[in-house]
Amino acid sequence: MVQQSSRGPRSGRARPQGTAGWVIGHAAGAPIILARSWIVAAVVLTLLFAPTVRRFGFDLGAAATYAVSLSFVVLLFASVFLHELAHGLVARANGLRVHEFAITLWGGHTSFAGAGASARVSALIAIVGPLTNVLLAVLAWTALRAVDSTGLLVALLYSAAIANAFVGVFNLVPGLPLDGGRVLEAVVWGVTGDRYRGTVVAGWAGRVVAVALVAWTVGLPLLRGGEPSLFTVIWAVLIAGFLWTGASGAITGAAAQRSVDGLSAARLARPAAVVPLGSSLADAQRAALTAGVVHVVVLAQDGRPAAYVDPGAAASVPVEAYPTTDVLAVAVPIPVGAVVDAAATGTALAREVNRVAPSSPVMAVADGGRVTGLLFTSDVVAALGARS
Repeated sequence: MVQQSSRGPRSGRARPQGTAGWVIGHAAGAPIILARSWIVAAVVLTLLFAPTVRRFGFDLGAAATYAVSLSFVVLLFASVFLHELAHGLVARANGLRVHEFAITLWGGHTSFAGAGASARVSALIAIVGPLTNVLLAVLAWTALRAVDSTGLLVALLYSAAIANAFVGVFNLVPGLPLDGGRVLEAVVWGVTGDRYRGTVVAGWAGRVVAVALVAWTVGLPLLRGGEPSLFTVIWAVLIAGFLWTGASGAITGAAAQRSVDGLSAARLARPAAVVPLGSSLADAQRAALTAGVVHVVVLAQDGRPAAYVDPGAAASVPVEAYPTTDVLAVAVPIPVGAVVDAAATGTALAREVNRVAPSSPVMAVADGGRVTGLLFTSDVVAALGARS
């Protein structure tokens, strides 16, 4: 199960354990979480919006000015939430289970199980968020044109139009971790049939966007004969850093997921012969030679794999003692449940290995209920490293 999140004004991958914060409600069967980091964003943006409130011409005291500024910030994050809610509702309508809606320092994200059953579904989930903001911007601007007055209502409508237009347009930029990057990923996926290639292409596009943002912020004022504002440059670098980190994480994650999807229990298993409890080491050696394998699994009376012969321990026993040495004397126990189906692949296999690894570095491989081999955790790790 892949955890995907769409983040406004960014998109990326959510932490599987969920976002720390306060649950302020529920929607689409998932909690709405206000992250603690949102407080930082709210304070900073309130301070930044205060001069804008004064430019609207309101004759307010300092406290009232910041109160109005805070209302703009709340309106901005409400727009972000509607953006995320649109992602979640479309994801749920397409059979995906929404885990959470989170409002965070950088905007928000929607976490849901699965990354889309197809390129079409993935693109639909991604694009509906920005389109929601574009629609809200149009509605706010239309209402603004219809209002024949001045004052706080006009300021709020104007802010709503600008904020939603920014969130919508910014997210449509074709580069991960933005929603536009998800759309680009889906397009490449649909054309090539390779989702991972789509992720890599969209990830590199995100890196290009990050570099271009800094170059544009610094270069444009210089071309006009001026100097870039230090404040603007700092913000551009912060946003570009976020974009670069998100894009790089997507590229790395695609490589890791491709490696996981390439796993196969049947290919990684070491073939093994089987002997029943009570067998001697000589019986185990005979079974291994007959099958042409190295490893031997000892079966319990109910057919469950109970242990496997340690080749090193067996080699330390004198050959003349093989017939009188109980096979369990040179065997390592296999915990109950440390069995994987030979047909297991990809994420399902990785999940089984993660489940068994804390109790045993080895698990038995069964094909149709018959033990056919052993799967070593070290072999799975080596395969992941080689494929990466």
